[in-house]
Amino acid sequence: MTAPYPPIDPYDHGMLDTGDGNLIYWETCGNPDGKPALVVHGGPGSGCSTGPRRSFDPERYRIILFDQRGCGRSTPHAADPTTDMKLNTTEHLIADMEQLREHLGFERWLLFGSSWGSTLSLAYAERHPERVSEIVLAAVTSTRRSEIDWLYRGAGRFFPDAWERFRDGVPEADRGGDLVGAYARLMGSPDPDVRARAATDWCAWEDAVLSAEPNGAPNPYGGRPPRAKLAFVRICSHYFAHGAWLEEGQLIRDAGRLAGIPGVLIHGRLDIGGPLGTAWELARAWPGSELVVIEDSGHKGSAAMSAALYEAFERFARE
Repeated sequence: MTAPYPPIDPYDHGMLDTGDGNLIYWETCGNPDGKPALVVHGGPGSGCSTGPRRSFDPERYRIILFDQRGCGRSTPHAADPTTDMKLNTTEHLIADMEQLREHLGFERWLLFGSSWGSTLSLAYAERHPERVSEIVLAAVTSTRRSEIDWLYRGAGRFFPDAWERFRDGVPEADRGGDLVGAYARLMGSPDPDVRARAATDWCAWEDAVLSAEPNGAPNPYGGRPPRAKLAFVRICSHYFAHGAWLEEGQLIRDAGRLAGIPGVLIHGRLDIGGPLGTAWELARAWPGSELVVIEDSGHKGSAAMSAALYEAFERFARE
């Protein structure tokens, strides 16, 4: 997605000490006195990138980015097999976000999340609605087990050859059961070759699911540096094997808690890995939210999706 504003560097950054051995990297860009907007990155485990800095008007927004636990510049890093994944759950991430808000010293902020970032934004907002001014979500997910099962099994009907390779990346005894859990176990192996192979196989499947989309860069997962890829797959498989520690359907069930928070949901009709149905259900359950369907977009986005995002940010900057 092409950003409308020129590259911008942070004016401040730091490491947030969570008190349990984790240090969370954060940075702020734009106007120190502007409207606070938090970018909640996807994955889980992708880490923040420089692109979202350019999505907001730097004269009107105070743009905050952070690397969620175990990835990016946060420590300890999930690529290290000794990192304790029991300290990396949705509850931990919600607490980190709230601690970051308090550390930076403002009452409310706009949340912007895409893919997994939309799940985490919803989880935070439903826990702390009084701390959220607006929400903009793209490629909307709620990380229900049914969504996870679709992505890592059901979508195989579109890419049977690639899915068979993904399935065959786990031990034969696990192939008829929980593939995500099997990959999580492989990513916890003390053998670096086992971890590297599992990460490669997982990313190959993620790329296959996106391969039919008309827009976006090819192989966005498999092309990552080895350390980032290891962390991404270890964190993804860990979260998805546990259903993100959310009750099935919890985020849509509790969307009424978001009443009074303006929200824009932007979703591509061509998104195979995360079909439109979740965004549709959420829009129906969230009073006052707006669903924008982008006809030419999948999970990777498009120019039309970018335009819809920027229109939402511009509208909320005025408010």
